Order: sequence, then structure tokens, then C-alpha cells
Amino acid sequence: MASPVWHDAAARPAGVVSVASAAPADDGSYGYDLEALLAVPPVEPPSAFAELWSSWYRDALRVDPDPRPTSVGMSGGREVFEVDHVVSGGLRLRGWFATTVDGLEPTCGVVHGHGYGGREAPNVDRVPDDAVVFFPLARGQGVLNAGVGAPTPDDGHVLFGIESVDTYVLGRCAVDLWHAASALRAIAGDLPLYYVGESFGGGIGALALPWDDRLVGATLIVPTFGQYDVRLGLSCEGSGEKVRRYVEEHPEGRDVLRFVDASTAAGFVRVPVRVECALVDRHVPPPGQFAVANAVALAEARGDGAALELDVQPAGHTEYPGVDDVRRAAFAATRAHIRTSVGRPSAA
Repeated sequence: MASPVWHDAAARPAGVVSVASAAPADDGSYGYDLEALLAVPPVEPPSAFAELWSSWYRDALRVDPDPRPTSVGMSGGREVFEVDHVVSGGLRLRGWFATTVDGLEPTCGVVHGHGYGGREAPNVDRVPDDAVVFFPLARGQGVLNAGVGAPTPDDGHVLFGIESVDTYVLGRCAVDLWHAASALRAIAGDLPLYYVGESFGGGIGALALPWDDRLVGATLIVPTFGQYDVRLGLSCEGSGEKVRRYVEEHPEGRDVLRFVDASTAAGFVRVPVRVECALVDRHVPPPGQFAVANAVALAEARGDGAALELDVQPAGHTEYPGVDDVRRAAFAATRAHIRTSVGRPSAA
């Protein structure tokens, strides 16, 4: 099994040995088989991790989202609105809200994140017909928020504010998900909420999920930002490569990353979580993905309400034979997971 480099030997997970240089992406497996991936540990939380995130959540709830929806037409029986809303600091971000299909009475709301770079339009493949859905766009990203509140990905988004835990963009983007949830509820009422996010959206979703008691479940798809103790030793083709190179030159940056590690946060979840992990992935190294799932499994073992549904897929961030069938099955599985999560007694 390929092993990473740690800047702090004391932070090295038990049972993993450091090597002298970053492992190449090769086929995207990084030398891990499934058994090794299922053994990747999440990163232990630094002091005051939970207290910091809980305080950010309390502050976010005090912000009036003041959503301003503008109808942009019908799609698949849903009316779609462009919505601008307030986040911390008074910044207004834009996203989309879509109603249920054909006016069905809504049973829940879905907050639906996106991959790195944003999205160009809503996509409801994972959303049940009787769910309303809000598609937030991260600050700095996508067709609606490019350069708003943060640089675009091409201009250094993933490193923006990394000098401080309070300003680092990944934390701010996770907080913005809570504001999106508030905007959804301001529009549609106090529905139980479910989160869906892929890659970038999976990582910041894992960061936001444990602290928001409005969320009754989540699907995290090839989530990034997990297990930085491993990630920082693995070169990749995604945004994590910029972070790895930055920390090589600025090792103090690791102190900030400890507070935005998706595997650390996932250990605090108390709701059902479906995690889709890839065996090979050149953009988000698989051990980081599996560390998030493994953290949910540990939370489940504690008996506080967490439950892991792990879907191991052949590859991530790429096309391959049979990928359409894998995706269709995953879409259906998320819709089923939403219904199950909303139907749990604790969800009420």
C-alpha cells in the first residue's frame, strides 16, 4: 500500500508508515485495495473543533436569509426560481430553488451542492418528485457566483483565506450551506432537510452536516477534503494538488486544514449518511474519500443515530464502461435514502 508524508510525525495515523516523497497518481488507486481503503482512519479532531463549528452554526442561524426568488420557468413539472439570499457578513449569493413536481405536497427539502467549479443549471436526478430543492452555488463559483465573495477556481479559490481558520474559504463555503438551508425553509416552510453533494460539495457537506439539526440525512458522493494527513502526501489532478503544494512551502497551513478535514467532521454525524466512494480517482484520492465513510462507520458504532450506507464504485471523476448504469443506480439509491431518512422517527 502506498503511504503518505506527514509534516508532523505525531499526527501520523496508527499503522501507516511515512515515505520520502508523494506517491504518483498512477491509475488513481494510489496502491490501495479495498481492504486498505476500509482501514484508512479519519483524522482525530484538534482541540475545540466541535466548539468552533457549533459556534459558527449558531451564528449562521441568526442571519436572516432574505431570499429573493425570480421565476425562470418550468422544467420537468417543477417551477424553477433563481434566488439570491444573504449569508454571513451581508454578502448575497445566488442559487436556484425548484418546487415539487406538478404541485405535490412537499415532504422534505433537499439542499443540493455541486462539484468544484460550480454548476451551470439545476439537476434533479437524485431528488424525489415530492421534495423541493435548493441548489446553492458556492461563493466564487458557478455561472451565478463566479468571483463573488471569493476568487474563481482558476484564480485560486481553494487557497483563498488559508492563512486563518476563520477566513479559509472551505469553512466559509460550508457555513454558506446552512444559509442555503435557511433560504430554502424561508421559501418552503419548516420541512425536514436532506443534503446531497458531490466531490467539492461532498467535502463541504461533510463539514456542515454534523452541526445542523435541521438535516435528517445526506448523500456524499466521492467527497473531497478528507484525511489531510494522507492527502498531503498524494499528488492528484484536482484542487487538492494546489493545497498539497502550498503546504509543502507553508507547513503552518496544516494547522488550518485540521479544522476543515471532512473525515474529522464526519465522525460527529448523528444521522444516516450514504457515501459513494471510488476505488480509483485521479482527482480526489480514494483514501480521502474512504476516510469520510470510515468516520461515519465509527460514529454509527457509537450509537448516536449515525448510519452508514457505503456504495463502492469502480472509479470517480471519469467515464468508464457501465458508468451510466452505476449512476442510474446511485440516483435511485439516493432518492430511496432520502425517503428512509425523512421517515425515521427521529426526523420528525
